[in-house]
Amino acid sequence: MEVEGALPSYGKVTRELLDELRGIVGDEHIITEGPSMKDYSHDEMAEDIAITYMPDVVVKPGSVEEVSRILKLANAHLIPVTPRGAGTGLSGGAVPVYGGIVLCLERMNTVLEVDEDNLMMTVEAGAPLMSIYKALEGTGLFFPPHPGDESAQIGASVATNAGGARTVKYGVMRDYVKGAEIVLPTGEILNLGGKLMKNNTGYSLLHLLIGSEGTLAVFTKVILRLLPKPKESMILIMPFNEVGDAISAVPDILKSGEIPLGLEYLERECITPTEKLTGETWPAKGEAFLMVVVVGKSEDELYSICQEIAKIGEERGASDILLADKRRDQDVIMNIRSNIYEGLKPETLEILDIGVPPSKIAEFVRTVKKISSEENASLPVYGHAADGNVHVHVMRTGLGENWKDTYLRVKKRLFEAGKALGGVITAEHGVGAQKIPDLHYTLTQKEIELMKAIKGIFDPNNILNPGKVLPPNR
Repeated sequence: MEVEGALPSYGKVTRELLDELRGIVGDEHIITEGPSMKDYSHDEMAEDIAITYMPDVVVKPGSVEEVSRILKLANAHLIPVTPRGAGTGLSGGAVPVYGGIVLCLERMNTVLEVDEDNLMMTVEAGAPLMSIYKALEGTGLFFPPHPGDESAQIGASVATNAGGARTVKYGVMRDYVKGAEIVLPTGEILNLGGKLMKNNTGYSLLHLLIGSEGTLAVFTKVILRLLPKPKESMILIMPFNEVGDAISAVPDILKSGEIPLGLEYLERECITPTEKLTGETWPAKGEAFLMVVVVGKSEDELYSICQEIAKIGEERGASDILLADKRRDQDVIMNIRSNIYEGLKPETLEILDIGVPPSKIAEFVRTVKKISSEENASLPVYGHAADGNVHVHVMRTGLGENWKDTYLRVKKRLFEAGKALGGVITAEHGVGAQKIPDLHYTLTQKEIELMKAIKGIFDPNNILNPGKVLPPNR
């Protein structure tokens, strides 16, 4: 898939420049050829629509000083630099669309400190989420955000303001980043924020950078806020025969006074292929489900909460409600839910993450079903019903030879449906390179102009992750 827009005028990665890069990070931390180069040319977008561009060189710094020197060198020679985490994105955000340098932060992966007194931890940007969760074992603390893929790196998760199933109770990544060490495209190192619960000093550059998708600065270290870990958990599975009944129960659950850890909507169409993938069996029958995860201090507390939520579900048409209060049963349920993306992946063209106001989620899902029927397109839906963000998979299945025309038409109709309900084209995955042509569904021209002005201040030579988030200047 080609990225639209005029090609900026960039310098070339010469032999001399490669020698300078080797002098910064060492020859063993540079890749210029071989099969592994291809790994850095794409992310997790489906192959049929993937945005794929080869870098000229992959550089793996081991310190913030090395990142600074690389960016100073690139800026001086007008070489584009694409920061990259684990490459788990779904919008082409880490793809080097203009070649140049891929800045891979995987070596900077240390959990530097767990500060139990301040309920904070400090980690390098290349640390995978799984290492963060592991470092907190036995402390009685936890890091609430859980975007899904635990191999994702924390720096990239901050750069995309990742969300996930726990957003309804705990918020998104932005709510837990208290400080950061960053490197500007010109090479200057800044330390923003700190171990502070309050900071009202000037404009928040930290929060401007969170969610900027690596276009304004490179995160090299972050300070994360922690919370006491809940002691107990339970899961309710509420089966419904009608999609509308399932979704309509969500506002009533949220108004009940107990905000669950997760409130997910799932369809049988999503579960069946995932059962085959995992070898495990979903424990309930039905066509549509609400999966409600609750956490608290005691089992008695959770039984009471689950009883109240189950009553709401029954009033909305749920039957044969299942309570998973044993760890093994919960693990089976969570494993199937966590692998739905992988279960659907072989036939997926694109996974959309449109967000609408939570009160409009039922109407949006009904519209998805209408579009699916009218276009004869398979559009399985699942995801974070409580925060208005469900994932719609546009499937290749049954689209035939003219699949691309149908795919683009379906995508357009889905974006229009989201916009009509006061929604946005991306609630989690980010704009990347892929959704730039669709920005008009969410942003005004004035908003885009202001964002371009901000980009110009941070990155006057437009070397940092060019071709992402914003349309090029014509």
